[in-house]
Amino acid sequence: MRESDALAMFPGGFGTLDETFECLTLAQTGKFGPAPLVLVDRPGGNYWHDWHEFVEKQLLQRGLISPDDTSIYTITDNTQVACEVIENFYRTYHSSRYVKDQLVIRLKSNLSDADIEHLNQEFHGILVKGRIEKSHALIDEFGDDTEYLPRLTLHFNQRDIGRLYQMIDLINQMGARSPEASHPEQK
Repeated sequence: MRESDALAMFPGGFGTLDETFECLTLAQTGKFGPAPLVLVDRPGGNYWHDWHEFVEKQLLQRGLISPDDTSIYTITDNTQVACEVIENFYRTYHSSRYVKDQLVIRLKSNLSDADIEHLNQEFHGILVKGRIEKSHALIDEFGDDTEYLPRLTLHFNQRDIGRLYQMIDLINQMGARSPEASHPEQK
């Protein structure tokens, strides 16, 4: 998983469910990703929808997961949609890492000041302190192959991973008009 840019899970037995929950747990706890997780069923199939009903009934309704945690994954029975989910995840978002106590989100293109203000209004609840800000590569990032990319820095609470996925989705929508967004495969 460590080197994966996306995960696609398909219907299967206990091992599949074990691996799916392991991937989701690692994503939810910030040990993997952010990266797209797509649960792909056969056309017209209901395997993952039935699984999702279990998650809602047994985990969400009991307060064992956050309502936003379901944003970590996408369910589809269409392979084209699965591919689009993965492509869209990297439309503007490139990658992220922690530098000391800050989450650094690398972008393929800059966002406008108005976009940053909108992110701050929408996602202030995931911050421990401060604001979401534009940045260049931090000193600790010099020498890697991404130092030319624009960045966002934030003091993420490391708890609201589902909201972080929602923020990445919005970032990708905001940057969709840039020329770099036409090549999401270039990570």
